[in-house]
Amino acid sequence: MPDPSAVAVFAELREEGRELEALVRELPDPGWAAPTPAPGWTIAHQIAHLHWTDRAALLALTDGPGFAGMVQEALAAPDSFVDEGAEAGAALPPAELLDRWRTGRHALDEALAAASPETRFPWYGPPMKAASMASARLMETWAHGQDVADALGVRRTATPRLRHVARIGVRARDYAFAVRALPAPAEEFRVELTAPDGAQVWAYGPEDAPQHVSGPALDFCLLVTRRAHRADLALTAVGPDAARWLDIAQAFAGPAGPGRAPGGRR
Repeated sequence: MPDPSAVAVFAELREEGRELEALVRELPDPGWAAPTPAPGWTIAHQIAHLHWTDRAALLALTDGPGFAGMVQEALAAPDSFVDEGAEAGAALPPAELLDRWRTGRHALDEALAAASPETRFPWYGPPMKAASMASARLMETWAHGQDVADALGVRRTATPRLRHVARIGVRARDYAFAVRALPAPAEEFRVELTAPDGAQVWAYGPEDAPQHVSGPALDFCLLVTRRAHRADLALTAVGPDAARWLDIAQAFAGPAGPGRAPGGRR
């Protein structure tokens, strides 16, 4: 019997993709060339990157040797393979890029549903089960969708799907320190985030932790995906390590990049 929680995250990933597609579906061709907050990346680059990573996830689930080939390509050009993948897709006619991304999402959805729920599949970081891979794809779709929304001047409505982004951000705390060659804090933090409905609190870590972080879930998700500067967000840290974490937090693997400058969000 399928795991209900996995089925739910698969459905939420589909919805996240549909919501982003609605932002770009009616864009005229010149609109795809609009710059986004990511330097050098247009809206087309953002969608092309999502298509590229969806394809990588599909290979990880269905074609181990094919995915291993993608990993070797990445290792051969560690500083440029992400940009190169986005550039190749962005060069396509917008209608073709949109169709490829949509078709790829559907194929990934079918592969996730068919995957053995207990099998761990290879990835660029640690191997993941299908449900975790879907959560990671949702996080990245939301983050790059934020870049598209910012480019279009659209304010998106925060949804309960952000709990996946928040959870990954919390779980990636020690990675954020490690990727900067910093020692991870010895103790867990308490993290309390106000859900988008304003009525719930998503809580992580021990209640009696001496160091803690609190604030709106949306702000935390913008922070850990590095789509907003800490100074522009209503997040509070108690404790020196917690405060340091808010300066460096990231929910994704790889280099953090420069992030957003302060004053970029009203």
